[in-house]
Amino acid sequence: MNEEEVVDPSHPRYQSLMIRKKIADAGVKGMLADSAMIAHGRGEAFDYLLGEQTLPSAKDATREVAARLVNAQRPVLSLNGNAIALAGQDFLTIASQLGCPIEINIFYRTPERMGALLGHLKLLNQKLGLDVEILGGIPDARIPGLEGPRGACQQDGLFEADAVLVPLEDGDRCEALMAMGKDVLVIDLNPLSRSSRGCSVAIVDEVSRVAKNLIQFIPEKPSVTEWDNNKALQNALDHILETMSNKFD
Repeated sequence: MNEEEVVDPSHPRYQSLMIRKKIADAGVKGMLADSAMIAHGRGEAFDYLLGEQTLPSAKDATREVAARLVNAQRPVLSLNGNAIALAGQDFLTIASQLGCPIEINIFYRTPERMGALLGHLKLLNQKLGLDVEILGGIPDARIPGLEGPRGACQQDGLFEADAVLVPLEDGDRCEALMAMGKDVLVIDLNPLSRSSRGCSVAIVDEVSRVAKNLIQFIPEKPSVTEWDNNKALQNALDHILETMSNKFD
């Protein structure tokens, strides 16, 4: 009996449980590092405090990210394993809407993991009838100041991009991309992370919800605003503190 049959769809946390299963299944396929479920669990804890919902400030941030991607000259979606496992199909749709490539950039890079992730995205690309360029398999450039395999990238992708969407929790990588002068657009459920605090725009929301919202916002071609990232992060923190206070009252 699989998990879909065990958990009734009326369960109040059904979606969260199904998302967890996607991570587990991707791990079995060799797409993820052993620590992927730990990273997911950390984000899931923040999502629980957010009420497993998209806050108005997160929706505003998603619209701002859509605007910056639409207005960029060379946007790139830089995806890690968890993002591909949870929302790979939606990110391919987003890349197709923008006419931009996806570049796989992972913390624990091995030939086996890269092969599994590339194969998964290429199969989805074919099934969707899309022709999105998928990069990352043959790195020929490096992110300056970022040592090790995670600094590997492609010249015509992440290296030359002017706007990068990055669902990640990696402060060093975020800082390195910002130092290159890029517009770094982060999806991170932790409003206290270095990535959230150090990027151009942070969306404090679950990655698959963000992807679906971006698909809706991108065709609207919203305008770029004078975004106050600290204000948006404080809004998320205020909501978390209010949630915790109500639970212990």
